[in-house]
Amino acid sequence: MTKVLAAVSVAAMTAAFSLLGQPLARADPDTCPPNCDRIPASAWIDSAAIPLFAKYAWPNLAGAAVFLQRPRFRFEEMCASPPTASDPRDFSVAAKANLANAPGQWQLQVQVLHWRGESWYGGQFADAVVRSAATALRACQVSAPQTSPSITTDEPGRLSSVLSVASAVPTVLHQYLVSHPQSGTVAELAMWAASPPAENWPVIPDAQVLDALVAPLCAAYIASCR
Repeated sequence: MTKVLAAVSVAAMTAAFSLLGQPLARADPDTCPPNCDRIPASAWIDSAAIPLFAKYAWPNLAGAAVFLQRPRFRFEEMCASPPTASDPRDFSVAAKANLANAPGQWQLQVQVLHWRGESWYGGQFADAVVRSAATALRACQVSAPQTSPSITTDEPGRLSSVLSVASAVPTVLHQYLVSHPQSGTVAELAMWAASPPAENWPVIPDAQVLDALVAPLCAAYIASCR
């Protein structure tokens, strides 16, 4: 009976959020609320906190971000992950910044996904998305046998992994995902390069990158951390 009620609850939340429709034309550029129809500029990770900043001098991500429908994470492309039925990401407000470098250098993708409405609704979706990502990573070698995923952090709302792909162009991916249930938000940072990469990956704790991803969200989504 409990499982049935839980399923009904999730279905009801999904239906409720799907009624929100497409984002509106106007948005506050810096914070949210009052207008949460775009990812606010202040929600992006500080570029100086992104790995290999000393080499690549990553620019401000808000200026490179584009609105995104039905966002998916970088590892899913490499893993050929099958689609998820009733994926909460399909009705999130989302934006992506992709910064490309020359072949052999590290490429960067950062995404921010936000669910509008009551934070307890959005928070459940945010946490569920990260849990589902962990499940998909564990299944990666089944869906894409040429991949070798290694999950280095798997904590509530926090996930990081290193993914190696043995293909015509061997590739290594560093994937980070963090949920911020107080604001109903998920942030992704992914960096990948041909293997061996032109620049060695720095020795950097997962927690340092995950903390940097979540740090701006308290200010961007006003009062979410009170």
